[in-house]
Amino acid sequence: MSKVFSAQPAAASGDILHNDLLLRVARGEPTDRPPVWLMRQAGRILPQYRALRSNFQDFKTFVKTPEAAAEATVQPVDELGVDAAIIFSDILVVPEAMGLNYEMIEAKGPRFPEVIEKKADVDALISGENAAERLYYVFEALRLSKQILAGRVPLIGFAGAPWTILAYMVEGSGSKTFSRARRLLYAEPALAHNLLQKITDTTIAYLQRQVAAGANLLQLFDSWAGELPPAHYRTFAVPYLQQICEALPDVPKTVFAKGAWFALEDLGELPCEVIGLDWNIPPAFARARTGESKALQGNLDPCTLYADEKTIADETNEMLRQFGRRHIANLGHGVYPDTPLEGVKVFVETVKKWNYGKQV
Repeated sequence: MSKVFSAQPAAASGDILHNDLLLRVARGEPTDRPPVWLMRQAGRILPQYRALRSNFQDFKTFVKTPEAAAEATVQPVDELGVDAAIIFSDILVVPEAMGLNYEMIEAKGPRFPEVIEKKADVDALISGENAAERLYYVFEALRLSKQILAGRVPLIGFAGAPWTILAYMVEGSGSKTFSRARRLLYAEPALAHNLLQKITDTTIAYLQRQVAAGANLLQLFDSWAGELPPAHYRTFAVPYLQQICEALPDVPKTVFAKGAWFALEDLGELPCEVIGLDWNIPPAFARARTGESKALQGNLDPCTLYADEKTIADETNEMLRQFGRRHIANLGHGVYPDTPLEGVKVFVETVKKWNYGKQV
C-alpha cells in the first residue's frame, strides 16, 4: 500500500483523502515529492481497459455507462499507483448536450455531422443549466468513482476550454489549420463571442455539478490554444477561462493550454492554481512568466516512454530537477495509445522515488 499522507478535507467535496498530495501542491503547501498522474491514463495502455472497452460497440455508449466509466476511471490508480484519478469522459459531451451531436470514429477521432455556420445555429443551441443537466451520466460516474476510490486519491473533473469546443463545433472535426473556426473570429467576431459565451455558461454549470458530485480538482483542456495568434487568444480565449475560474472559487483548477507559450503571462493572471505545460515549454521559461504563485504541471515528452528504462528514468529525473518544488509531474500531452505499459510504470515509479529533501 502507498504511503498515507496527512489527510485533510478536500475543499470541494468534504471527503477525507488518504493521499492528498495533488491538492496540497495545488494549494501551495509543502510536500516531500511531486504528485504524479498522466493525461489519458485511463485508456488503451491498460489491458483491463481494453477488456472493458470490448463490451461496448462504440465509445459514446461506453462513456454514457456510469458503471463502466467509473471502472475505467479507477483502473490506473489500481494498476499504476498514480496520485490522482481523472473521470473517464470526453470534452465533446458538452457540445452534444448543447444540441450538436458528434460521432467518434474509431482510429480517426470525432466528427460533427452538422456544424455551426450562422447566427440561427448558435441561437438554436441549449446552454447553461438546461444543457448541463443532460450530462447526468458524468455526474453519476463521478459519484460511483468516489465510492470505489474510498478516499485513496483525489478525483479530477474536467471540461474542454471554450475556444477548443468552439473549434470543434465550427470545424466539425480535428484539423491541421482550423481555418473555418479561425475565420469566424475574423469575419463574425460578435457571433463567435455569442457562441463562446453559451459554451462558457454551459461549462460553468457542468463543472459546478462535477464538484457537487465529488470532483476534488478541475482541469480545463484548451487543446487547440496554439492555433490562435496571441491577440486572438487574449480576446477569444482568456476572458472565458477567467469567467470559468471565477465561478468555481472553492476547488483548485488547472488550465492546460497546449501550444500557448505566448500566453503564459495571461494564464498566470487567471484565478486558477495550476498551469499545465506541454513538452515544448521549458520549466524556467514558464516559471518566469507565470510567477511563483502557481503550481506547474507537466511536461515530459510522451514519446520518452517508448525509450529503455534508464532513459525514461534519467529524463524524468531531469524534468523533476528543472521544475523544483510546486510541481505536478505529468506528460506534456496525453499518453499515446501504443505506449508500452512498462514505460509508463517506470515514469510513475521514478517520480514517486523523488525526495526534495535528498536533492541537491
